[in-house]
Amino acid sequence: MKKTSWVSKLTSAMATGAAAFLLFSGLASAHVTVNPSVAQTSAWQTYTIKIPSEKELPTTKITLKIPEGVAFKQYQPLAGWKITTEKNDSNEVTSITWEIDGDNQGILAGQFQQFNFVAQNPKTETEVAWDAFQYYSDGSIVEWTGQPGANSPHSITTISEDPAAAGNAATGGDHHSADGTSDGHDSAGTAGTATGDKASDTATDGKKGNDDTTLGDALSDTVTGQPNNTDSDAGTLKLQQATLIVSILALIMSFLGIALATRRKKR
Repeated sequence: MKKTSWVSKLTSAMATGAAAFLLFSGLASAHVTVNPSVAQTSAWQTYTIKIPSEKELPTTKITLKIPEGVAFKQYQPLAGWKITTEKNDSNEVTSITWEIDGDNQGILAGQFQQFNFVAQNPKTETEVAWDAFQYYSDGSIVEWTGQPGANSPHSITTISEDPAAAGNAATGGDHHSADGTSDGHDSAGTAGTATGDKASDTATDGKKGNDDTTLGDALSDTVTGQPNNTDSDAGTLKLQQATLIVSILALIMSFLGIALATRRKKR
């Protein structure tokens, strides 16, 4: 009788712990993210910041710090949101803020919002960290400034010269199309696709393109509405799989606890 009681209590405790961990995992998977996670050096990149609302309160404002070495260029306007930027003494944008405007209630519980902007990547390989600050309607703030693995980690983009990264950057909105065709900077009469060597040379030399046309191409990709798919991130998929496993274990432990409790009552 005592043995059954001890097992029953242990099982119930494990089930409760698993359920709590499941809840935490569900919240932890809903991070503020900036994509793409890998981009080409010197590229004019369309970035997408994704903000989920983790509380039973609406998110009313989000501020994103622009990493050192990243040159902010333009943002995409969005109805219902007032967008402002802060600059340093060198007239460089250091942060951008999206805040509810008019009748907009914000990002409600169970929802997320995406904002697009264009920036030019550093010329050398590096990792840039995107610190973000999420404001809720009750005045609380979640600071997404921690290292990977923390409860509130900042998003990181790896800036690389690798050709695979260059291909990824092209789909995100730099000054080359994804299929390797020329964007109009080649000499007259070259209306066809650029050669692989020329495309590679141009991708690694940010000075070969005209700045105005480059920015126009990046903004064109933003306006046509081609956000990065954050759900395809490998880390996110692994976390979702872990959450599913924990959910199944919690369900099994709960049923086991109920069965033992019922058995004890019968005795």
